[in-house]
Amino acid sequence: MDINSLLGVSSIVNENVTKPSQIGKDGTKTSSIFDTMLNSAIDNINNTNGLLSDAENAEISFALGETENTHDLMIALQKASVALQYTVAVRDKFLDAYKEIMQMQI
Repeated sequence: MDINSLLGVSSIVNENVTKPSQIGKDGTKTSSIFDTMLNSAIDNINNTNGLLSDAENAEISFALGETENTHDLMIALQKASVALQYTVAVRDKFLDAYKEIMQMQI
């Protein structure tokens, strides 16, 4: 997984925290923090799915004897593992925040 994609998430969020969503001159709403976070989460999920597919393909090609390079196999598996752990951690934090918001009394 490319670390630059992770660094970009926090910089996008930091940019948009100072710029609340506004209505443009043509009447359309400019991007909000939620839109940016949602698109970033979707991109990270797609990236994770791609890395998992790459790892599965590397396993299959190694099992079939098409490649004998165990280093590439282990790198693909580790990338997929780290990406999945990151995605699950983000999901867990999101669910914790959602539960906390739902328990707030009005």
